[in-house]
Amino acid sequence: MAKYTSIGGQALIEGIMMKNPQKKTALAVRKPDKTIDISFINDKSIKDKYPILKLPIIRGLVTYIETMIQGYKAMMKSADISGFTDIEEENDKPKDPKKESAVTAVIMTIGSVLGIALAVILFLGVPRYAVAGLEWLIGSPFSKVVRSGIEQLIKLAVLVAYMWGVSFMKDIRRVFSYHGAEHKTIFCYEAGLELTVENVKKQKRFHPRCGTSFLILMILVSMIVSTVVQMIFPTVYDIAWLWIIAKVLMLPVICGLGYEVLKICGKYDNILTRIISAPGVWMQHITTKEPDDDMIEVAIAALKACDEIEDNTQEETQEDDNI
Repeated sequence: MAKYTSIGGQALIEGIMMKNPQKKTALAVRKPDKTIDISFINDKSIKDKYPILKLPIIRGLVTYIETMIQGYKAMMKSADISGFTDIEEENDKPKDPKKESAVTAVIMTIGSVLGIALAVILFLGVPRYAVAGLEWLIGSPFSKVVRSGIEQLIKLAVLVAYMWGVSFMKDIRRVFSYHGAEHKTIFCYEAGLELTVENVKKQKRFHPRCGTSFLILMILVSMIVSTVVQMIFPTVYDIAWLWIIAKVLMLPVICGLGYEVLKICGKYDNILTRIISAPGVWMQHITTKEPDDDMIEVAIAALKACDEIEDNTQEETQEDDNI
């Protein structure tokens, strides 16, 4: 019997993280010896300590930040377990696990900082100056609505181009395939079917509650919020650096609103939610790929572990891990 679930997940390096807000969060990662490692994350949320953070809009921002932190740590852990970060030392010298973990942490931290800087330039700076350039070319300023619309279209184009470009990288493509396995497994579970490879393979790989859809929703919500702010403070946009700061300050509201819309689209299936979800679902043609059987097995193991379903999957480890 079909059912709604709040279970969500994230594709990792040779693995998948599944999160059940009511129970636990589990990581399933394929090890170099082909067995599946199962571990659990201590995912206590700050919202449990401060109930006010569970209020609509606010909870979206908090959830997004916590998800980013948890996802980063899970990705690092999966890289270690899968052997992705193995460092081949000269003369077959023994490896130092602590050294390898430190190198991995440094590399991923630098990558995250550069990623944030690049995101600010691409999604805040480029649209602003691109619109200014277009206004200069035509010799006339755009209206506030047209201006916001063009900025968001540029953001969307940059996002699609970036995702499309990285999808050709071998390692990223495998992560996208695990992303597909995650969606298919959740769909199978929500359909009330037995979690088998064959049942999962029959499911769709495009899910309306996906993080990809969230990114698209944030762009659409950003257009509305930006237009409203320009109408209330018409002179802010004319000062480029001040407008970029204003856009950064708007992010919490945009993030919170996008989260609420995403939850509605994931819970209800009607013509309105389908229209809203359509751009994000389309984007998943890039960010999800068809998984192989081994990837589906990992996804099933992760979902069974996070939902406490009886599982016969071979497990190498099963322990609480405070990451």
